[in-house]
Amino acid sequence: MTGMVRVAVAGDVAEAEEIQEILRSAGIDAEIADGEEDSVTVSVPEGDVEHAQDAIEAMTEPEDVIGEP
Repeated sequence: MTGMVRVAVAGDVAEAEEIQEILRSAGIDAEIADGEEDSVTVSVPEGDVEHAQDAIEAMTEPEDVIGEP
């Protein structure tokens, strides 16, 4: 079993769910979880990290992404 790797940090659950939907529409399984302070993290299987980063980049404007790990 492969581990999950954090690919994005969102400011709230709604934003994390939006990123999760982008990833799912690209065929990537994504999980959201509470991060530090009030952030929410988005993680994908280890083997999908590069594809996930490409999908997030392609579907968001640079100023929309709050942070990356």
